Amino acid sequence: MPADPLSTTFHALSDPTRRAILANLATGEKTVTDLAEPFNMTMPAVTKHLKVLERAKLIERSRKAQYRPCRLHPEPLRDVDAWIEQYRKVWEASFDRLDDYLAELQTKEKK
Repeated sequence: MPADPLSTTFHALSDPTRRAILANLATGEKTVTDLAEPFNMTMPAVTKHLKVLERAKLIERSRKAQYRPCRLHPEPLRDVDAWIEQYRKVWEASFDRLDDYLAELQTKEKK
């Protein structure tokens, strides 16, 4: 059974190497060789990471002669942001209540 898109995206983002690849692509299109350069791993290992990112639709790869340039495809990150936003509101409300409680304690302490 295929995972839902959000789970696939989170799986792709769960690895620090893949997050570093995405950060590198945020500055523009790169070849696979360029993306592999900062890592101490084999080209097949880098290619496996790229396939995970491609399955999650976080990157797009194309062919230009003998090159395989990759570029960031950020749309799945919008879905992640929307999902996280629900919980951000919950946390902000909790922090607001905590602020109110701390202010109340400080007022009682001053009296």
